[in-house]
Amino acid sequence: MAMIQLDTTIDEALLRLRALAYSGGIPINDLAADIVSRRRRHSKEEEMTSVSSGAGQADTQRYVLLAQRFVALADTLVDDYDVVDLLDHLVGSCVDLLDVSQAGLMLADPLGTLSLVASSSEATRLLELLQVQTEQGPCVECVRTGSPVSVTDLRAETQRWPQFAASALQVGFRSVQALPMRLRDETIGGLNLFNADDRPPLSLPERKIAQAMADVATIGILQQRSVDRSSHVAEQLQAALTTRIVLEQAKGVLAEHGQVDMDTAFAALRVFCRTNRTTLGAVSARIVRRDLSPGEVLSTSLRTSEQDTGNDNPHRTTRGTDNGQR
Repeated sequence: MAMIQLDTTIDEALLRLRALAYSGGIPINDLAADIVSRRRRHSKEEEMTSVSSGAGQADTQRYVLLAQRFVALADTLVDDYDVVDLLDHLVGSCVDLLDVSQAGLMLADPLGTLSLVASSSEATRLLELLQVQTEQGPCVECVRTGSPVSVTDLRAETQRWPQFAASALQVGFRSVQALPMRLRDETIGGLNLFNADDRPPLSLPERKIAQAMADVATIGILQQRSVDRSSHVAEQLQAALTTRIVLEQAKGVLAEHGQVDMDTAFAALRVFCRTNRTTLGAVSARIVRRDLSPGEVLSTSLRTSEQDTGNDNPHRTTRGTDNGQR
C-alpha cells in the first residue's frame, strides 16, 4: 500500500495525495483507510512534536491541522457516507484552515442544473441561491467552463454579474474565488470562497489547498457512482437536496426555539452532531419530526462552546456572521 507522508511541506503533501488519487491504482476507500490508520497510529507522536517558536511553530501547527482535515475528509469516505455531511465538512474546513471569510458549495445534476448543497453562513447560502436563480455568478461560470474563476474586487464586476456583485458587496464581501469540483473532463460542482472587505484576496498557495480538498471530495463522490451514472447522479443529488431542505427546517426550529439567528442555530446543530457522532441529516430529521428536543441540541452547543473556541485555527477566532465579516 502506498503511503502519504504527513511530516512534509503542504505542497509536497498535496501533490502526493492528488497523484495517488488520480492515478487510479488505489481505490479511494483503501487510500482513505490507509491514511486514517496511519494518522491514528502516529497521533500521539504528532501531539508531542515541537519547534522553536514564532513563525516556525505556527507553520507546523497549520501543517498538522491541514493533515488532520485531509484525513477527516478521507475518513468520511470510508464505507458508507452522507454527501451533505461530506460537503459541509469541506466548506467548514476551508473556513477553518484557509484565509477566507465564508464558503459555499453547489452540485450539478446530469443536465447541468446547479443546486445549493452546503454553506458556511446564512449570507453565503443566500448568495449561492441567488446564483442559481439568476444563472449568473462566479460559481455558475466556474462549473460551466470547468475552470477556476478568481475575482479580486467585486466592485469591478457589476457589469459581468450585476445582481450577484451588488448583493455580495452589500453583505460585505469584496473578493471571491470559485473552484471546480472536477475529475479530468467531468465537473460535478463548484466551491465558492468569499473574503470580506478587511481580508486580502485568496493567495495562490491557499487556492491550491482549497482545490486539493475539493478534489478529494470530488473523487469520493465519483467513486461511489454506479455504472448507470445518470440515474445514480440524479438520485444522489436528489437525496442531498432533500437532506438540505430538512436541514434548513431544523435550523428554523432551533432559531425559533432559542431566539437565535440562523448561523447560531446551524453552529449548534453541527456541535450536536459532532458530539454525538451522527450526521446532519439524521439529527435534522429527528428535530423536524419532534423526536429530538431543540433545547437539548442548543444546550449541548452551550456546554461545548468553550472547547470549540480553544480549537480555533491561526487565521481567526470565530466563524463569520451574516454580513460576511469577522
